[in-house]
Amino acid sequence: MKNIVAMLALVLSLALAPDTATAQALIDGTVTKVDASASKITIRHGPIKKFDMDEGMTMVFAVKDAGLLSKVKAGDKVNFDADNVNGQFVLTKIDKAK
Repeated sequence: MKNIVAMLALVLSLALAPDTATAQALIDGTVTKVDASASKITIRHGPIKKFDMDEGMTMVFAVKDAGLLSKVKAGDKVNFDADNVNGQFVLTKIDKAK
């Protein structure tokens, strides 16, 4: 009986644990350029583990929602997320760093 209770407790804890793939931290960076007319933003950032980037660099990201660009300007420190869509890096979320 104790084994069954322990097994149920383990299964329940695994079911309720956050999914690490969806609970990844945002990426820190600094906006260097906003190009609203082209729906692109340039960000200097550190390593991005989810893209197997072990070193920081400056990259241009396409923007999924052009409204995101109105939230930031060049020089702002930001936290952001991006996806790789058919080989193109697309910004999906951005907020000014606190």
